[in-house]
Amino acid sequence: MHFELTEEQRMLSDTVYKWALNELGPVQEKIDEEDWMPPNFFRDLGRLGVLGITVEERYGGLGMDVLTEVLVTEQLARICPGPAMSMVAHVELCASNIQRNASDYLKEKYLPPLIRGEKVGAMGLTEPNAGSDAMALRCRAVRNGNSFILNGSKMFITNGPIADIVLVYAKTAPDLGPKGISAFIVEKGAPGFSVSSKIKKAGMRGSPTAELNFDDCEVPAENLVGDLNGGVAVMTKGLDVERVVVAGLSLGISRQTLDYSIKYSREREQFGVPICEFQMIQAKLAEMYARYEASRNMIYRAACLAQGAGRGGKGTQITQLAAAAILYAAEAATRNGSDAVQIHGGYGYCLEFPVQKLWRDAKLLEIGAGTTEIRKMIIARELLRKGSI
Repeated sequence: MHFELTEEQRMLSDTVYKWALNELGPVQEKIDEEDWMPPNFFRDLGRLGVLGITVEERYGGLGMDVLTEVLVTEQLARICPGPAMSMVAHVELCASNIQRNASDYLKEKYLPPLIRGEKVGAMGLTEPNAGSDAMALRCRAVRNGNSFILNGSKMFITNGPIADIVLVYAKTAPDLGPKGISAFIVEKGAPGFSVSSKIKKAGMRGSPTAELNFDDCEVPAENLVGDLNGGVAVMTKGLDVERVVVAGLSLGISRQTLDYSIKYSREREQFGVPICEFQMIQAKLAEMYARYEASRNMIYRAACLAQGAGRGGKGTQITQLAAAAILYAAEAATRNGSDAVQIHGGYGYCLEFPVQKLWRDAKLLEIGAGTTEIRKMIIARELLRKGSI
């Protein structure tokens, strides 16, 4: 499949990369060392118009396609994967889920400030004892007049410490199992809602992560997203697209590790010649490029297919392709990061050189948004269900 980008897509992609290079590039070491996010990050992205790429124009979005969202994610991740991951959580896990599933009232209330970057979004699904087994969540929501009372906790929540709007999943009918889960919008400052201290991570620093606690947290009944006990439908409706967009983070990492490695290998001399003249270095560069191109083609194709399938659809070809794209791209990014460190030698292992940061950042993408093992299970399930590719 050939991907011919439109002039608008190229311009937006270039604009985001240049912004990231100029604004995040000079402070990427501070972002990593201090786990620091630039204070105007979301507002700046809002001004660039990239927080609502696929959101309808009537809510302030651009009304563009999934591929454009992937392009923007890739370019931002080339410079700083951590903040880029926070952007994806804000846009895809929160804003896009609201657009797909919420009432008109909730869309009109929450989407415009999210798209402008005035409010920060997050999603609360994972719990201390419910990771890959998302259906085993224990957070409860009980109806109380015109409100729901939430009790429980959420773990490893991207943007948790800074989120103003959180899409939270809780059991409203525990006896029904997966058919008894509902989704709610919980605002910062809601009674009984608190955030634990930030979680210290090895990579993706600059993307704040925390545990969220709900202690008799009162949420207006009108903040129910989708149908009562219809939380699984909310959760899965855009899951394929989410995987494709998250895969864009891996793509950006793979590309940047290759760029850094080409530049370094041409400048670094050993035995009187640049190390790029050594065949083993050339082999690594070639393999890094092949991984990037393979990842790119899978992700871009999945993005186009997701758009054509109405932004995803369980049981369609996009389900297995989206899982395959993020599976391969995440592993490729980790391998490219490792090879980049090896090419840089001792300097690659020093914190002053950014390749080690990309190496650490890449690993999380084999764990978050569904582990490598879960992705393989999804692909195998779809292949066996259909009996062919």
